[in-house]
Amino acid sequence: MKKHLVVALAYDRLCTFEFGCTVELFALERPELGVDWYEFAVCAVEEGPIRAAGGITVQAPYAPDLLARADTIVIPGWRDADEAPPPQLLAWLRAAHARGTRLCSICSGVFVLAAAGVLDGQRATTHWRYAERLAQRYPHIEVQPDHLYVDNGQVITAAGSAAGLDMLLHLVRRDHGARIGNLVAQRLVVAPHREGGQAQFLPRPMAQGEQGRLSRLMDWLRSHPAQPHTVASMAERAAMSPRTLQRQFQQATGLGPVEWLIRERVAIVKDLLEEPDVPLAQIAERAGFGSEETLRHHFRRLTATTPGAYRKRFVLR
Repeated sequence: MKKHLVVALAYDRLCTFEFGCTVELFALERPELGVDWYEFAVCAVEEGPIRAAGGITVQAPYAPDLLARADTIVIPGWRDADEAPPPQLLAWLRAAHARGTRLCSICSGVFVLAAAGVLDGQRATTHWRYAERLAQRYPHIEVQPDHLYVDNGQVITAAGSAAGLDMLLHLVRRDHGARIGNLVAQRLVVAPHREGGQAQFLPRPMAQGEQGRLSRLMDWLRSHPAQPHTVASMAERAAMSPRTLQRQFQQATGLGPVEWLIRERVAIVKDLLEEPDVPLAQIAERAGFGSEETLRHHFRRLTATTPGAYRKRFVLR
């Protein structure tokens, strides 16, 4: 049976980190997983030495004709968001898209997909520094600047560098299920999926003492999700006024404390749904939602799917 071929693009002034994440995810053999793992290749899309960030040089063994066989193409960060990609590269990507090839970008790599026209009328994300530029330059794209990654099915875009790892793990989960995705994440020593958006990573000043109290409160809430929590009770535990708690949560995460807690609870629900024998009523109680109805409402609102559909998609029986 033909293996799924993942091709990473290489070009001069390559973004080393994003490229390295792609290599780490797909190039390593993983016989311990017991699945038909990917075939991986690096394709040079232009002639000449391929210089990468950090003063290294990459030698890509394959020419662009390999793209005709690719099942997934990954575009690491593009060398300059203001530099137009070569027309031939755009033509290759349009042809791949027409064949049904899955196209993925990390960080500024989205500008290559945008220039190819394969994102017109679709949602997309990129690093928060580039989001406004992307929206202004390509008004037919629905830019979602707070997302870590956006999955449109055939075209998937990721935000800044580390969000590329989130997206690549998401692809593994799509292709092989939650159990395999979790095992790969464990090997990488990262979380299988992160909740929240880019707003939590924007530079915002915060008083050191308040930051410590807020961090301790978050850790406590994560370990006690089933208890009833209100803004008042959270503020009391953090030794802050409710107004200060609201302000510090907004500065630290881009969310109010109640919405942050709901998202943490949904993350717990996802983990529990990946255990096929845990009833939904028990999951609702353990995650702190209290009822299945409340769980379903917030789960659909934040994931655009139902608990049943999520479990069917990600649980390997």
